[in-house]
Amino acid sequence: MEATVLVLSGLLLLLAGQRACAAPGAGFSVEFIHRDSPRSPFHDPALSPHGRVLAAARRSLHGQVPGGSAPAPAADSGGVESKIISRSFEYLMALNVGTPPTQMLAIADTGSDLVWVDCRNGSGAPAAAGGVVFEPSSSSTYKVVGCQSDACQGLNQASCDADSNCQYQYAYGDGSRTVGVLSTETFSFADGGSGSSAPQVRVPHVDFGCSTYMAGNFRADGLVGLGGGAFSLVSQLGSATPFGRRFSYCLMPSYAANSSSTLNFGSRAVVSEPGAATTPLVPGEVAAYYTVALESVAVGGRTVASRSSAIIVDSGTTLTFLDPALLRPLVAELGRRINLTRAQPPEQLLEVCYDVSGRAQEEWGVPDVALRFGGGGGDVTLRPENTFVLVQEGTLCLALVPVSESQPVAILGNVAQQNFHVGYDLDARTVTFAPADCARSSPSASS
Repeated sequence: MEATVLVLSGLLLLLAGQRACAAPGAGFSVEFIHRDSPRSPFHDPALSPHGRVLAAARRSLHGQVPGGSAPAPAADSGGVESKIISRSFEYLMALNVGTPPTQMLAIADTGSDLVWVDCRNGSGAPAAAGGVVFEPSSSSTYKVVGCQSDACQGLNQASCDADSNCQYQYAYGDGSRTVGVLSTETFSFADGGSGSSAPQVRVPHVDFGCSTYMAGNFRADGLVGLGGGAFSLVSQLGSATPFGRRFSYCLMPSYAANSSSTLNFGSRAVVSEPGAATTPLVPGEVAAYYTVALESVAVGGRTVASRSSAIIVDSGTTLTFLDPALLRPLVAELGRRINLTRAQPPEQLLEVCYDVSGRAQEEWGVPDVALRFGGGGGDVTLRPENTFVLVQEGTLCLALVPVSESQPVAILGNVAQQNFHVGYDLDARTVTFAPADCARSSPSASS
């Protein structure tokens, strides 16, 4: 009997140790790297700060947004196809894959759920300059997922290759896609920043796509889906670790592209700052999207429009897209309150612009804009830097634009979320916003 108890105790300690390797303090934080950072493969050193803002606006306006109608390519080789509508990608995160770990830099996407990395052997689109390819044969913890497994069946019309492995095809609305083999692997993350001195948080048995073919503009080493679907990293952390299904980020202002923002998981994703406003998630057309109800908007403390509108909270879109029934009265009220001369927008990208030449920011006279979401959790107050952007020297433009036939879905973009601690809790089905100084929480504010 004593031997049995000792064996059981040993097993429990072993399991506890395996679980603990994924959860020091039941939470961790990683760098959330903007695509314009010098550390990003998308970085264009020729662009000025204003040029980066214009480029981001172009991506928002001309890239495919959630709900768009661009056709996804037909699946080839019988793979599983999951049609996720693409938007522009604005943030990346570092991760280590396998044992020993391969360091990779992946797109972080709050609008899709599959995690995948580049496992190609020369097929498909060319690799990014300096890009990293994961070699499954070099890892002792890599395993292929069988086509009869629950994970494979969860990808809908699952297919088998000749070896009964689970093939997938993940298609995006702009025509890009990844094709490969569903696999499991140990992922590890540098807690609190980059570098060999950062403690590593190891998470075993992560389901991911080992991509053997990619088509499209994927210049990173892969993509980490942070959406609300079952295959996203946050959902898998919730089922395999003590972290729970929650994450948060604090986005640095766009002018601080050289510094990293912070992406938090587990207990560190709890938003508890003063002035926090919580709103429930509501059913949306796509499970991966974080959809909430926007009830009304106010300018300078005066409610100018009330109309319930579903809106997606998304870090991968720069501009904010609003229902015209909410945006038109908001723009009219701003026009009455802002005592500046209207300016011609560059490239006709943004409709509402003002001339601020020779004026300090405190002289612009831009009022706050308050968004009231469903659930009665309080208002989210957007400061001028959340609603306007400098697109060229002396020209200030409204970063709120109307949804339209070509851009049919309302989105709360990342400019509106800068200097907010934004927390997503999939278990509680809520999103929480709290004003914050994100430079103070950044792991590399001076890098």
